[in-house]
Amino acid sequence: MIEHHDMNSNNSYILSFQCPDKVGVVAATTAFFYDHGAFITEVANYSDPVSETFHMRCVFDDRQMTLSFDEFSEKFQIIAKDFRMTLRLRSVTKLPRVIIAVSKYDHCLSVLLNKWKSGALPADIVGVISNHEDCSSMTDWYGLPFYHLPVTEETKPQQEQQILKVMSSLSVDLLVLARYMQILSDDLCSQLEGRAINIHHSFLPSFKGARPYHQAYERGVKVIGATAHYVTSDLDEGPIIAQEVRSIDHEVTVSQMVHLGHDIEATALSHAVRLHCDERVHLNGQRTVIL
Repeated sequence: MIEHHDMNSNNSYILSFQCPDKVGVVAATTAFFYDHGAFITEVANYSDPVSETFHMRCVFDDRQMTLSFDEFSEKFQIIAKDFRMTLRLRSVTKLPRVIIAVSKYDHCLSVLLNKWKSGALPADIVGVISNHEDCSSMTDWYGLPFYHLPVTEETKPQQEQQILKVMSSLSVDLLVLARYMQILSDDLCSQLEGRAINIHHSFLPSFKGARPYHQAYERGVKVIGATAHYVTSDLDEGPIIAQEVRSIDHEVTVSQMVHLGHDIEATALSHAVRLHCDERVHLNGQRTVIL
């Protein structure tokens, strides 16, 4: 009988960082890994000539590590400080905690919850927030808490504080706006910088704001799209993470655009959430680097 080494017995970790670009970043990082027996199984990097930043993501395991992960993490901070890195270093099994905000449309929520339940989404979804009750039964079916937080123009500041309170109580890492039809305040956008993803139902930067399918129809477009992006105080102008498109022709009505768009909206959003939770997305000014 041939005995096979069980690769799953190793503990895997993700290191994702960005820093000012300079000679020696890769050498210092890989030398540190070599010196402490970290076995690299996946690596990607990018040097941006415009922003003069360096971006790197690697996955490694502890099959030959000579120290504990906590010790490894602590010692790596020396290199991180020397190269002025902004980094994320965690176990692959320590999944980001995600909460979803939704209004009445449930197509994006449905896909996210289905992928999460099947194990296809590297995230720990911990609840759903909504200003309506339409999606409560779906949320209940998946065994998740549903937070009904109605909002009016007058109560918006209080409602947003409730959102932050829920996120804090659940130790949430990421807020996903899955067709949550409310514009977040500048203050909330600032507090959630890099921690909130929105889906907009157009191929940005075209057709920002309300009723983008109607705008697209009026312009006679031959392609409709959906864009997942980080939330900023500038409406629909945050750094783009993922986009999807679908070809159409002159016969497609606005109503048909809306229904066709549901599929690409859900696909773009779930893809963006997966990339973020896999530590593959780096903010780079108004752009993103995807590793």
